[in-house]
Amino acid sequence: MNNKDTIVALATPSGAGAIAVIRLSGSQAIAIADRCFTSVSKSKKLAQVNTHTIHLGHIVDGSKELDEVLVSVFKNPQSYTGEDVVEISCHGSNYIQQQIIQLFLRNGCRMADAGEFTLRAFLNGKLDLSQAEAVADLIASDNEASHQVAMQQMRGGFSSEIAKLREELLNFASLIELELDFAEEDVEFADRGQFRELLTRIHTVLKRLIDSFAVGNVIKNGIPVAIVGEPNVGKSTLLNALLNEERAIVSDVAGTTRDTIEDEISIGGMGFRFIDTAGIRDTQDVVETIGIKKTFEKIEQAQVVIYLFDATQFQAQENRLRIELEKIKNKYPLKPLLVIANKVDKIDDVAVTHLQNVIPNVHVMSAKSGMGVELLTNALLDLVNTGALRNNETIITNTRHYDALLKALEEIQKVKAGLEAGLATDLMAIDIREALYYFGLITGSVTNDELLGNIFANFCIGK
Repeated sequence: MNNKDTIVALATPSGAGAIAVIRLSGSQAIAIADRCFTSVSKSKKLAQVNTHTIHLGHIVDGSKELDEVLVSVFKNPQSYTGEDVVEISCHGSNYIQQQIIQLFLRNGCRMADAGEFTLRAFLNGKLDLSQAEAVADLIASDNEASHQVAMQQMRGGFSSEIAKLREELLNFASLIELELDFAEEDVEFADRGQFRELLTRIHTVLKRLIDSFAVGNVIKNGIPVAIVGEPNVGKSTLLNALLNEERAIVSDVAGTTRDTIEDEISIGGMGFRFIDTAGIRDTQDVVETIGIKKTFEKIEQAQVVIYLFDATQFQAQENRLRIELEKIKNKYPLKPLLVIANKVDKIDDVAVTHLQNVIPNVHVMSAKSGMGVELLTNALLDLVNTGALRNNETIITNTRHYDALLKALEEIQKVKAGLEAGLATDLMAIDIREALYYFGLITGSVTNDELLGNIFANFCIGK
């Protein structure tokens, strides 16, 4: 990327709308905009206005007037990118958008690459790398929990925690390196007791952050929930009830669902991805057999399993049902299992009490009428560990950060072991440098073009 160019891109989604925003950034952004903009007063020049001001006028191509617009001016370094930035709010016609962008291209801009505005913000010190990545997460957030985590990271909570640890470790690393210069005198500049305390504290923080990834990953991607059971017990009806729409085909014919159906909703601000699976039974139907095989694959991938059975058939199938539930618990001992008796509106209170006595903690409901659906959603929320989210603790959602933290922890453990074993200072210094390197990868104090290219290639063009 040539960071000396002035770049332009559509900052709002492509397509027709009420308005669109076209963004320019670079040393010539204001000058280029000035050449194409005429204010309503005819005399106002953008180069002369104050930063963070908005101006009404027209975008003109020679004598041709393209649109009436509002122009926002942000002068460096008080802008998102740290450069001069101009944003044109025009009418949302596709034709108008393209005409304005092409006009700027002819006047010295080039089209921005994916994520180039945020890349420039990083390179100009407006954001560190983890904050820049949080921008993409914020744009992609589709529920309250993922939005909250992205906002927390974009404000710098995670990066400031890492930067503080890195600075403390760097201070000790400097003293350790100094000892190498006086190796023949056999002196110690770094207090080993304080160093041991620092390593223990860093180890604790890294472990907490690494453990938070289990929660962060499901917050970011949605919690996968597999709905399983025998054919015709109401799995598709339950999916439709949860989604509040006719997403899955519902039929009295057993084996209607032969493939998995997935959809995501937000419950209590948390994303849940529900998977309606083919009914589990012995069958000679080749297609249905493939669907049942996929059911077990989805159970493997799910974080929570909902097992649904038909309450009207409970007495006849009581023993088989208990065996089936025991099988699932034994095969997936770490997965939370919610057992649901469906169609309870078709049985009497005595039968309901009986099945509740036989199967502890069973949830009773009628997916068709909606009775018990809210209790189910509350039970799902109870299974999710959101204490860290409620307490506004730092939660890791980025795989790259998770990998760097794991490697940093490994190096810190090596340093701790070396300190306890009285390892030579020069050998300990190697592991300390490696730990500092992985800390730097997170915040961007250590970068390379390939790393930046991989990160920002996933951004949209106008961001």
